[in-house]
Amino acid sequence: MPYSIQLIRKNEQTTNEWSGGLTTQLAIYPEDADYTERNFKWRISSAIVEFEESVFTPLPDINRLIMVIDGEMTLKHEGHHHVHLKPYEQDRFNGGWTTRSFGKVRDFNLMLAEGCSGDLEAITVEKGGYHETVNPKNPDGHQIAEAFYCINGPVHITIGDQAAIDLEEGDFILLNREHLETSSSITLFNRAEAEANVIRASVIF
Repeated sequence: MPYSIQLIRKNEQTTNEWSGGLTTQLAIYPEDADYTERNFKWRISSAIVEFEESVFTPLPDINRLIMVIDGEMTLKHEGHHHVHLKPYEQDRFNGGWTTRSFGKVRDFNLMLAEGCSGDLEAITVEKGGYHETVNPKNPDGHQIAEAFYCINGPVHITIGDQAAIDLEEGDFILLNREHLETSSSITLFNRAEAEANVIRASVIF
């Protein structure tokens, strides 16, 4: 199956400071893009918000999706909507808005430049169970990236008939494909002694 697969273990990830706490970049496209230069098409990250109140960095022309992992957060978008998020709830908004956050949390972020679309999904797999998701057809020449971030595990992931990988807490896997006219399946098996939680990010670009 024509996938490229990139596995990034938790101990291989780089964490940096930002104005509100700590951020870990999990993936960026193109791979040589620089977040500080704003020259990316899309970016996936996880952040820890250490202050009770903070103002988001302005990101004009970037669509943002944020999902809370731990804690609770209120987002107030000046002149637009506001929302209170509990674990695995998400908000989608324009990065150019003035946004204030209230609450100390750990969250998961997807940033999308013009021409890209994407979604976040929280997946819970019961003890001894599995979750199967279908990677959609792509007959239109777009590229599709599918990412899975393991909140708690271990989780055994199978990708069609090409690969089988075990993900531990904090591990991240990125799947890229293009010009694929048939759908395929990705299955998550829970090998933990309790429920397992995984966040899925999907990007079409």
